[in-house]
Amino acid sequence: MQLTRAADYATRVMIHLATLPQHERASLPALTSATGAPESFLSKVLQALSRAKMIASRRGQLGGFEILPHGRKASMREVIEAIDGPVYLNICLASERACGRQNWCPAHTVWVEAQQAMLDVLGRESIAGLAMRVANGRGGACCADLIPAELKTVGE
Repeated sequence: MQLTRAADYATRVMIHLATLPQHERASLPALTSATGAPESFLSKVLQALSRAKMIASRRGQLGGFEILPHGRKASMREVIEAIDGPVYLNICLASERACGRQNWCPAHTVWVEAQQAMLDVLGRESIAGLAMRVANGRGGACCADLIPAELKTVGE
């Protein structure tokens, strides 16, 4: 199983927005720069996050995208599911009727256990918590671009 690029970009954009002060908006070009996502592709991701009520958008000169309280509290799992729908490690876990072998398949219990572990990990960390890691310089190399310029100078 591999997450889609859209889910990856959604997670990046949510973390970036959560590093901004409350009620501050970021423009689409700024989000494109911060996430490395193509603008046209990121627009679709932002629409899905807006439909999930994780972000709000405003048009105009003072417009842009801002994270909503629900988005700050959201887990990585919730962000991924807002983009891709429910996360399943294997098709046999998608529904009771997805696999006729689940009652006797020796691998099924392993899939169930792995699925639960994955959902637990993705559900454990909030976007706000991840943004705090970035702000504290513990985001890792992949998140270095997500740190707003004003926060980069704070610790220097």
